[in-house]
Amino acid sequence: MPDVSSIAPEQVRLWASLDVHKHSIVAATLPPVGGTPELQRIENTERAIRRFIDRLGGPDGLAVSYEAGPCGFDLLRLLARLGVACDVIAPSLVPVRAGDRVKTDKRDAKKLVRLYRAGELSFVRPPTAQQEGLRDLVRCRDDLMCARRAARHRIAKALLRHGHIFCEGKKSWTRQHYAWVRRQRVADELAQRAVDHMLCHLDSLDAQIAVVDHELEQIATREPWCDPVAWLCCFRGISTRTALGLLAEIGDFRRFGSARELMSYLGLTPTEYSSGDQQHRGHITKCGNQHARRLLVEAAWHYRHRPRRSQRADRLADRVPTDVNTRAWQAQVRLHHRHRTLAEHGKRSTVTNVAIARELTGFVWAAMTHQPLREEAATA
Repeated sequence: MPDVSSIAPEQVRLWASLDVHKHSIVAATLPPVGGTPELQRIENTERAIRRFIDRLGGPDGLAVSYEAGPCGFDLLRLLARLGVACDVIAPSLVPVRAGDRVKTDKRDAKKLVRLYRAGELSFVRPPTAQQEGLRDLVRCRDDLMCARRAARHRIAKALLRHGHIFCEGKKSWTRQHYAWVRRQRVADELAQRAVDHMLCHLDSLDAQIAVVDHELEQIATREPWCDPVAWLCCFRGISTRTALGLLAEIGDFRRFGSARELMSYLGLTPTEYSSGDQQHRGHITKCGNQHARRLLVEAAWHYRHRPRRSQRADRLADRVPTDVNTRAWQAQVRLHHRHRTLAEHGKRSTVTNVAIARELTGFVWAAMTHQPLREEAATA
């Protein structure tokens, strides 16, 4: 997929930025030096885009950019088929001028093309079509889990309103609780119908989640996901679904030059406001990919327990490089000690767990990019 990095700046004959919407696109173009932006409005259709590229003189020497948004990466792939070098802008990192309170499509396109030519924009790494499909399926499961949680809540509160309180166990939505819920009968006929419909909706969500889980298990055994999934599953707290979620959200770990870059991308680094001799660090930034951050934070809870060799790790030992296995064991030893030390110093469990998730990110990055092991780790 061609991007502007493959073209030398002196070879660019025309810079173009697109403000993309569902039905229309506002395009602003600038020559390499000087000039004022020229505006065009076109339809968001393949035919109109092809004619627009032809009017600009073809793909040679043309640099195009547009903001990532709800229209996805279909435009990027169309421009790639046409041979046009294209970058996708990170909207949250576009510089904003203080006091600017007027926003229109034309003003946005003009601002983007000026910043694009000046090299003041940050770009996102577009996923491949295969990675985007996996990401959609993983996020579909997350949405179904949220819907199931809400459905369970509605059923429990409907029964509570009619005086039905579960006292046969301590935890809700276990097999025992499920059986108790299905035995309940509300006195009012219409209220009982409502509960029956809510139970039917919950059953359909359970069935959908089971189907998606089976599909993900099958995907994890096929190329190109089988090997990376096996490597990630060597780490404690990372299951097959978690590994697929990380691969879908992060993609190629090698695109990050260091573990700190990946931590920053996931929003696991602390905020800071320092000036002069004063240094103030606060909560984590929570910027970047929240889905991958949540998966790593959930996995970090497992490092409260003492290091041990799991049956899954033994089962995967023959399929995983030795350095990855060593790194996974090193992570268990280091992170358990770190968790215990922070807890002894009075840190809250949630703060401690986020710190563990940040260090776990570093171990995962090192394993997935095959960083050389330290001598003491290699001989451990």
